[in-house]
Amino acid sequence: MGQTELISRLLAPRIREALADTPVVLIHGPRQSGKTTLARLVGEPLGYRYLSFDEDAVRMAAERDPAGFVDELPERTILDEVQRVPALFTALKVAVDHRRIPGRFILTGSANVLLVPALADSLAGRMEILRLHPMAQCELAGAPPRFVDTLFNGCFRTRIRERLGADLAERIVAGGYPAALARQQTARRRAWYRAYCESEIQRDVRDLSRIRSLDTLPRLLSLAASHTAQLLNVSELAGPFQLTRQTIHDHVALLEGVFLVQRLPPWHSNRLTRLVKTPKLHMGDTGVASALLGMEGAALRRDRGVFGAMLETFVLQELQRQASGQDEPLAFFHFRDRDQYEVDIVVERGAYALAGIEVKAAASVTERDLRGLRKLRDAVGDRFAHGVVLYDGTATIPFGDRLHAVPIRTLWEAQ
Repeated sequence: MGQTELISRLLAPRIREALADTPVVLIHGPRQSGKTTLARLVGEPLGYRYLSFDEDAVRMAAERDPAGFVDELPERTILDEVQRVPALFTALKVAVDHRRIPGRFILTGSANVLLVPALADSLAGRMEILRLHPMAQCELAGAPPRFVDTLFNGCFRTRIRERLGADLAERIVAGGYPAALARQQTARRRAWYRAYCESEIQRDVRDLSRIRSLDTLPRLLSLAASHTAQLLNVSELAGPFQLTRQTIHDHVALLEGVFLVQRLPPWHSNRLTRLVKTPKLHMGDTGVASALLGMEGAALRRDRGVFGAMLETFVLQELQRQASGQDEPLAFFHFRDRDQYEVDIVVERGAYALAGIEVKAAASVTERDLRGLRKLRDAVGDRFAHGVVLYDGTATIPFGDRLHAVPIRTLWEAQ
C-alpha cells in the first residue's frame, strides 16, 4: 500500500471535463484525501501555477487585498485550501465575470462549501463542485468500478468467490487515507488517524467556527464513532456532556463540515406514510472510526455488533467513492419504517431509478435479510431497479424478482 499517491483517481476525468467548460472547478473533501496531488496532477501539465493558503505569506497577502491578489494571478491557477480565505470568493467572482474563460481556476478546499452557503452562492453559475473522498477499494485494487452499473442493470452473474474473512476487517480498520495506508503497521496507522483528528479539530474546525472552546469535540467525535450507522440521536450524544441539544447539533455540523462525520438522510415517499424520518449518523472513514475506538482487525472481528455497524459504514463509503466517477449523479439515503422494515442504503440514479442495499457481516443469507428490500421494491414498483444483500459469503444467489445476495468483495472486484 505504500505507493497510494500514484494510484489513478476516479474523479480525474470529471475534473478534466469540468475544466473544459466551467470557469472555476472546486475539488473539496477531507484534508489528506489527495486533493492537492490530484489538482496538480491534472493542472500542472496544462500550465497551471500552484499556490497554497497553508503558507502564511500567501494567505496573509490574499487576506490583506483579495481583489489585488486575484488580479495578479496567472491566467490558470490552482489555489489550495481556499476555505482559509473566505473573502477570496467574491474577488474570484469579479475576476471570472471580467474574463469568463473555461478552466480559469482550480480550487481545493478541506471544508464542505455546500454547508457554508455564502461561499457556494458567491460563485453560483460559475463554479462546478466535485467531491474527492479518501481512497476507494476499487482504486486501491486498480479495478474499474462496475458495481453501480451492475446494480442498476441487475446483471449479477451466478458465481463462486472466496470469502474475505479476516481480510475484510483489516480493510475496514485500514480506511482510505493515502498517508495512513502508506504505513505498514496497524499501530502506526492508528497513530496517524488519531493525530489527524486532533489536527482537524484544532485547525480546520476552528476556521469554520467562532466557538472559543472546542474541548468537547474530540470526545464527541469518539462517541460518534461508537454510534456509526445508527439513527442520529442528539439526546444520546448530549448525555455525557453538559451541553444543550442545539449545541450538540452545531458541533455535529462542524464535524460534518470537515468531512469527519456525515448524516445519511432518510428516503421518503408519498406512498408510504409510516416512514422514520431521522437521518443516520455515519463516520466519514472507517479507518478514523477504528482508530478512535482503539480497534484493530482482530478486535473488530470479535465484537460482532461493532463489526456490523462498521461494515455498513464501509460499504456506504465505497459506494460514495465509486459514485465520484459516475457521469450521472447518485443520491444516497437509508430506508426505515415504523414496522421495523429497513434497508441500510438506498441509491437513487436520476429521477427514475432506485436500488437498495442491505449489508450483512454474516457468511450466509436468510429470507428475513431481504424483507426490507421486498418492502421497498413493492413500494416503488417500476422505479425499483434492483436490491442486493451484500454479505461475506462465497456465492452470488438470485432471490426472486430483482433481488440477489452478492459477496461483498464484488463491490470492488471485476464482475
